[in-house]
Formats: sequence, C-alpha cells, structure tokens
Amino acid sequence: MTGTRKNHPPKFKSEAVLAMLREDAPLSELAVKYGVHGKMLQRWKREAMSAMEIGFSDRPAKNQKDHQSEVKELHAKIGQLTVERDFLADASARLGLGGAKK
Repeated sequence: MTGTRKNHPPKFKSEAVLAMLREDAPLSELAVKYGVHGKMLQRWKREAMSAMEIGFSDRPAKNQKDHQSEVKELHAKIGQLTVERDFLADASARLGLGGAKK
C-alpha cells in the first residue's frame, strides 16, 4: 500500500462540499465523482460548517480590534525600551563601563 497523500486545493474541497449540501447525489456517488473517500467528504463538510458559524459571528471584528490595540501597546513598549536602552548605554559610556552604542 503506497501512502501518497493528495493535497486538494480549497476550490476543489468547496465544490465537493457544495455538491453535498445541494444533495446533488448520494454520498457514495459524490465520492466516486470527486475521487475522494466518503469519510473525507464528511470531514470537509464538518470543517466548512464550523467555518461558516465563525463567519456569521461577530468574533472576527472583535479579534481585529483586540489585535490592533495589542499592536499599539507593543509598539509603545518597544519605544519605551529603546529609550531606556539608549539612556543606559550613554550613562555606562560616560562612566567608562564600555556601554557605547553600536
């Protein structure tokens, strides 16, 4: 038994799932038509259904806002740490401790 895995593109998967949802043919016929095992089609359908639920929720908008605020906070922290580093490097250089900027 050769174990070559096929990586199907998202467009192929979506076509197969849409055919399942439209109930064009029984699962066994769709599996033969698309050349994929029936269990795989059922798995793709489950994944598509859960992705649809996420798409209809308002979580992506909230996550985007949270992400933007987190990025803003991190940029502020980077600026603060850069100023502190530069200050300490200058102070150690003045004291002769070898902390000159590179």
